Amino acid sequence: MNRRAFTSVTAAALVTGPMAPQHVDPALVDYFQQQLEGHYRADMFLGPHDLIGTVSAQYQLIDKLVRSAKGETRRGLLRAGAAYAALVGWLYQDAGDIGGAAFWRGVTQEIAVRSRDVHLIGYSLVNQAQVRTDLGDGHAVVELCETVLDDADRLVPKVRIMAMQQQAHGASLTGERRDVDQLLDRAGRLLPGVDDDLPWGNACRRTPGYLEVQRATCYGRLGLGAEAGSLWTQVLAGVPETARRDRGVYMARQATAAAAAREPDQAVEIARTVATIAIETRSARMRRELDTLERAMRPWHDAPVGRDLTEILAPVTEGN
Repeated sequence: MNRRAFTSVTAAALVTGPMAPQHVDPALVDYFQQQLEGHYRADMFLGPHDLIGTVSAQYQLIDKLVRSAKGETRRGLLRAGAAYAALVGWLYQDAGDIGGAAFWRGVTQEIAVRSRDVHLIGYSLVNQAQVRTDLGDGHAVVELCETVLDDADRLVPKVRIMAMQQQAHGASLTGERRDVDQLLDRAGRLLPGVDDDLPWGNACRRTPGYLEVQRATCYGRLGLGAEAGSLWTQVLAGVPETARRDRGVYMARQATAAAAAREPDQAVEIARTVATIAIETRSARMRRELDTLERAMRPWHDAPVGRDLTEILAPVTEGN
């Protein structure tokens, strides 16, 4: 990464002080927490590139206010700051900048530790595990999630669910189907108990078929094309058309599952829709899924269906 790009990624989190002291109204904690839900919804519609600047700037403002705040207001702003840093990290990850994502996941963990909030600390470690998942490091994913679950009795169900589902991804990377199913089944039993009012980490509430999305993704990694394909059909029936980015990612995985099940024509038909969404959202995560599809379609590379796929994906490749 060149120096200018790195400076841009880190600028919002590395503002040098000292700063002039100011009064910090406790109501600002609620303000920043309420903004989070809107950012999460916008991410579903817009993808990462249009939001990174906005959310980073708000994190920078929180960091500035923390330096003057005291007592419970300071702790509340630290908790909000950790949630904003986590979202910035996710946006960089979705944009395909793993270095930027890793930096902001580190910021999340630092702020979470400073807040002394055990739930946020667990959440920050799951965030780190997400980066290791994208790096294909299954053992590191499992280790990080096991560390979170060592404190399971102190954690709200939501954080335990996040750790279990991410550990399942780690297990899929190491080829452990039994562990995948056991972890996701355990997480499923906790879902009815999610009743906290924490403003972050609510994908398990917000995402239709949340755990089946994880199971289908894990099955795809394990090469279980037929099982994954069946689950993706079930999941996609509940995903609204407005959730363009998530729908595109899921459909790309569904297409790969079809290829793994030796149904190349179905894979290509699904890819037609995904290519359009990938161009609109500029989601690097979706492009990576399409790269995985291309690898799965190699047996048909010289067949008409393989040439069709190359033609369909050409505009996506040109947009990289």
